[in-house]
Amino acid sequence: MPNRFANLSAALCGSLLVITMSVSIANPPNDSAAIEHRVTALLAEMTLAEKIGQMNQVNADDRDLSDDLRQAIESGRVGSVLNQVDVDAVNELQRIAVQESRLGIPLLVGRDVIHGFKTVMPIPLGQAAAWNADIVREGARVAAREAATAGVNWTFAPMIDISRDPRWGRIAESLGEDPFLASKLAVAMVEGFQGENLAETGTIAATAKHFAGYGASESGRDYATVNIPENELRNVYFPPFKAAVDAGVVSLMAAFSDLDGVPATGNQFLFRTVLRDEWGFNGFVVSDWDSVRQLAIHGLTENDKDSVYEAVTAGVDMEMAGRSYVNNLETLVEEGRIDVAMIDAMVANILRAKFQLGLFDNPFTDPAALPPIASAHALETARQAALQSVVLLKNDRGVLPLSAEKLNSVAVIGPLADAPYEQLGTWIFDGDRELSITPMHAIHSLVGHDVDVRYLRAMDNSRSRASEGFDEAAEMARDSDAVLLFLGEESILSGEAHSRADINLPGDQAELVRRVREAGKPVVAVIQAGRPLTLTNIIDQVDAVLFAWHPGTMGGPAIADLLFGLESPSGKLPVTFPRMVGQIPIYYSQKKTGKPPSPDTVVLIDDIDAHAPQLSTGMTAYHLDAGYTPLFVFGHGLSYAEFRYQKIRTSAREIELGDTVTISAELTNTGDVAADEVAQLYIRDLVGNVTRPVKELKGFRRIRVEPGQTVSVEFELHTDDLAFYGRNMQLMTEPGEFHAWIGGSSETELRTEFRIIDSD
Repeated sequence: MPNRFANLSAALCGSLLVITMSVSIANPPNDSAAIEHRVTALLAEMTLAEKIGQMNQVNADDRDLSDDLRQAIESGRVGSVLNQVDVDAVNELQRIAVQESRLGIPLLVGRDVIHGFKTVMPIPLGQAAAWNADIVREGARVAAREAATAGVNWTFAPMIDISRDPRWGRIAESLGEDPFLASKLAVAMVEGFQGENLAETGTIAATAKHFAGYGASESGRDYATVNIPENELRNVYFPPFKAAVDAGVVSLMAAFSDLDGVPATGNQFLFRTVLRDEWGFNGFVVSDWDSVRQLAIHGLTENDKDSVYEAVTAGVDMEMAGRSYVNNLETLVEEGRIDVAMIDAMVANILRAKFQLGLFDNPFTDPAALPPIASAHALETARQAALQSVVLLKNDRGVLPLSAEKLNSVAVIGPLADAPYEQLGTWIFDGDRELSITPMHAIHSLVGHDVDVRYLRAMDNSRSRASEGFDEAAEMARDSDAVLLFLGEESILSGEAHSRADINLPGDQAELVRRVREAGKPVVAVIQAGRPLTLTNIIDQVDAVLFAWHPGTMGGPAIADLLFGLESPSGKLPVTFPRMVGQIPIYYSQKKTGKPPSPDTVVLIDDIDAHAPQLSTGMTAYHLDAGYTPLFVFGHGLSYAEFRYQKIRTSAREIELGDTVTISAELTNTGDVAADEVAQLYIRDLVGNVTRPVKELKGFRRIRVEPGQTVSVEFELHTDDLAFYGRNMQLMTEPGEFHAWIGGSSETELRTEFRIIDSD
């Protein structure tokens, strides 16, 4: 496609003005009242076919734009395209839409910009491990600006499904298991993509997905059934979406899965009752890929026409990558099954977004008006995100950090030490592997000629069962002062449709660990993966573990800086690591049950006496072969500093409904290096209208603490922050006794108490 389309905005300004004048409006201010006036005026000009066209999104990933696509846009039968990222092609599509179609309605151009465009941030689960809304916001901002250079104005992110099953491949795209953390980071991502004004150059519309409950798919299988009681939906799975709606997210996407027997794409409770009636959402809802037609495959409907009826009446405004709306919706109107007024309301939602984005006034893209791809700022943002996301799970005897001054040689072994594509992670269609700096290259660059860095891949990939290179790996380990094992999963093993039943290290990696361990040298495992892994079979074979997720473009420099102590690890787990798959789901905010386990009541399978009576193991909730604790708890993450929390207190022992309490503690760095610590606040409502979790995250703060320094960590809690949905599905804060903890993980035992009273 020639470059003549790259700067059409000025050339077509006059033509566009004529088109907008056809509905008696010429570039009014971009405020809500003016936008509503423009939407109403434009709707009045539209035929039914043109309205249905706005509800139709088509895949347009071919750079050689087909005649069929051109004609469909010219005739007003397409409202959005996706997966076209050639800026000249996008500008040509917009030219057809605004100059050659009857009403000149510009296109929404969608793309999955999940954790970066060309410059790739850590996977979202890794970003969540940073527990830092600021870096998450800036990462989304970088991604939006880079995507906007290609003409993209709408992304299908953030994915904010609460995810408590690491078998599910899409946990990589999630923000973890906790509603509070996910909500805060969801808002940050929306703000990063959308900016303060959607019409500004370099902003793109965000999509909160997948509404709702998709992260609870049975057995962690993608697209599978979801069964979640309404109370749990409201208390656990809805909060991130409500936070995104309150933050002004432009669109929501329906989940693929069914929810309590009704697929989300046809679920009126989700999109009419909750989203529109309760939350007042005025954006638009898009289906997932071809999911309208799939209602019949689910068995909810008999044919495509019935599927369209269910989706439209449920409130799905736009169909992604399907033709069911285009082929059937007009007939449903003619038959009287769907009222035109319903279609008008849905089309208004789509047009409103286009006006908010400023597309009617500036539909074309000039890449020169945007920051360059992979700018110094973009790369530094990626490096900081990677640095803060890496979690130090284990560090026996202070093996880390390594000292370049004390080492003569180091062995760098494993399939992921020098894998520029794999470190980018899942779902990075536009990610540039040429930008990746791998750990092996970063280590070489960092230590220079001071340390002999010896590299061996040892395995072709993370799944390899061939062990021919293990003898050489063991010999290299014996001849080196320390061993860095780069293990984990390739990027293809996580993401959509990449669920795993066995989440141990794949292939023969555990055997590689065993062979290298026999050399008797310090062994550090650096693990890159798209999910929590069950590490029980290797955790005792290594001295230290850095869990790096898939860290993105700048993962190598971040890992090298952490390994050699230029930076201290500060990431915290946003999701619990099970000991074995059979514990799943296991998460920190579980219910207490009527028979809670404790160290005094648990007897493990190998400790049961022969011929022991049936009741000798205690009658509590745990697994005989795993106990009741995970391998690593939510919020866990070690540092090269040593942190001590003490002197927790509340500003008042009792507060009234409607008041605020301050909970504080002293945090001291008793170590000898400066480091960031993520202080975490947890509460427990001891007695509730429905049973409440044993702990709930209610605050977190990333703090830089110098050696020997003591700082005060304070959190303010309003009684509204303690509200939950009770038996009648109404949000409520109950008077009563509360426990509160402050510490460095969900395991913290530093506790205080306060009471809420009702003066009435």
